[in-house]
Amino acid sequence: MVLHLLKLCVGPASIDELVARIAANRTMALATGIDPGPAHTTRMFPKRAVEIAGRGSIYWVIKGTLTCRQEIREILPVTGADGIGRCRLVLGPDVVPVGPRPCRPFQGWRYLEAKNAPPDLDGRQAGDLAEMPESLRRELAGLGLI
Repeated sequence: MVLHLLKLCVGPASIDELVARIAANRTMALATGIDPGPAHTTRMFPKRAVEIAGRGSIYWVIKGTLTCRQEIREILPVTGADGIGRCRLVLGPDVVPVGPRPCRPFQGWRYLEAKNAPPDLDGRQAGDLAEMPESLRRELAGLGLI
């Protein structure tokens, strides 16, 4: 069974800003000689990592709306400079817009079963929804219209 993670995206106010942050992190990593691949570090290690790694995605909640996803390629235990164990999610390079869905704030991450995950937004399946500006999609989803 495929399982995903749901996580708040702190900082970026749009998908474009998230993509720009990923690019900036890559540039900084290349300049300092560390792995430039997209990754996210979080405190807790998922107990169901086997169902996620290589098959699932991290779904990002931006400004109260579930808006996009990135595939999770690996889940690795790491130790921070402070000696505390953490979890490194090695992500795919593509940020894929998904059908917007309002989401209340929460701490950490949540599991998201594949059957509850929103569909990807691409021109073939979403029609005009994929062509709308992200801010309009977010507003319509917040009103419960999409």
